[in-house]
Amino acid sequence: MPSSSAYAKVNGLEMYYEIHGAGPGGSRPLVLLHGGALTVGLTFSSVLPALSAHRRVVAPELQGHGHTADGDREMTVSDLASDVVSLLDELGIQQADFLGFSLGGLTALEIAVRHPERVGQLALAATVYSQDGVHDEVRVPDYSSPRLPSQDDFQEMADAYAAVAPDPEHFQDFLAKVSAAANAPLPWTADDLRAVRARTLLLVGDSDFVRVEHAADMQRLLPDAQLAVLPDTTHMALMHRTSLMLPLLGEFFT
Repeated sequence: MPSSSAYAKVNGLEMYYEIHGAGPGGSRPLVLLHGGALTVGLTFSSVLPALSAHRRVVAPELQGHGHTADGDREMTVSDLASDVVSLLDELGIQQADFLGFSLGGLTALEIAVRHPERVGQLALAATVYSQDGVHDEVRVPDYSSPRLPSQDDFQEMADAYAAVAPDPEHFQDFLAKVSAAANAPLPWTADDLRAVRARTLLLVGDSDFVRVEHAADMQRLLPDAQLAVLPDTTHMALMHRTSLMLPLLGEFFT
């Protein structure tokens, strides 16, 4: 359970966010950015207790996700990043560390590129910087790839949405917007990555959406980056491999 939860008026949204844990005065909080079509709980429930044990964690739900209502605007990585920065402004947070997964990782990378002064350390899980970083088989519309979410995974997403969304009937339209956002051309160049100031940890599963070779390219481009490839790990399993994930995150953020 979060220490607290609330809504903030951000760029025309009523943005839901949770606060977990507490840290020493003046320490940087950690911002968690969930995956597409997921919620804070579905993405981070396995790691949140450990991550918030000794520091403050801020975990928003992005446009249309979870408790945060969708709006008429298109869903774009640029707008999602702007929403998060505006939320930090509302909360009086000048700089934070970030952990983003999938669509949340794209959002965190956009913040690091466009607002470098707001980012301390940056952990990107299952994150690409260009669309050729994703395996071709993930784009096949018949959902036959074992890299993709299972029927049980999709049911879990639908159930979580129905439980908390302001408009539970909006799920299919919401999924279409999320898919469009995740598959749109990404706005970064290799030079953008070379200019990222934040110390960065890249996390990817060996059976992820993301090609391991692409993750290795990102590591080479980023000035101060580490790469961890988790064995026997799909996209949906990545943030729940606690025996591997928590030591990596703990060492990185410490």
